[in-house]
Amino acid sequence: MDFDINNLKFDDNGLIPAVVQDFYSKKVLTVAYMNRESLRISLEKGLTCFYSRSRQELWLKGETSGNYQHIVSVTADCDADALVIEVIKDGPACHTGSDSCFTNEIYRKEGEEEFSVDNLFSLLKDRKEKMPEGSYTTYLFQKGLDKILKKIGEESTEVIIGAKNSKEETVYELADLMYHALVLMVECGITPSDIRRELASRHVIDKKVKQEKMK
Repeated sequence: MDFDINNLKFDDNGLIPAVVQDFYSKKVLTVAYMNRESLRISLEKGLTCFYSRSRQELWLKGETSGNYQHIVSVTADCDADALVIEVIKDGPACHTGSDSCFTNEIYRKEGEEEFSVDNLFSLLKDRKEKMPEGSYTTYLFQKGLDKILKKIGEESTEVIIGAKNSKEETVYELADLMYHALVLMVECGITPSDIRRELASRHVIDKKVKQEKMK
């Protein structure tokens, strides 16, 4: 059932908090505020538009930086006084150039380490920027594109051999291939979001083909 936005509860200043989340990775990108006008603009344009409490004015995310946030969904909480907005972003969400505004970790339970392709990509990107000594990733970046491509070829062959032997070996070799593919992505300036967008576009095309066949 569609929710009537007229039922949203704005605070005494006419604002409602909006948690912006990456549609693909589900990472929280930022928390901003909207008033009725910025929400209206967001829904009309399909781009996030917020209200700046410090400047007391509307601002369309990406208007100056080019880092637009394309809205996929807007969901209100049970009290209708907060929003979660899922977006596909064109670039970093934070004014510092970081992928997310939430980078200052305060606490993490020991032994509970989160893994994701996005986190690994961020780690590899950091390796390229800082080039720490003794790191295999640093070695690959220092050697450059040709060395990285050579490793991609070698690991692809290892995947084929592993697939002939066992599931466990295939998993191991695929992990190696994915790591080197991510190194290549960093080297070429390609992000996981770029790959997701390409796969999503193919999914849409595939659905259209299936619909045509059913006619």
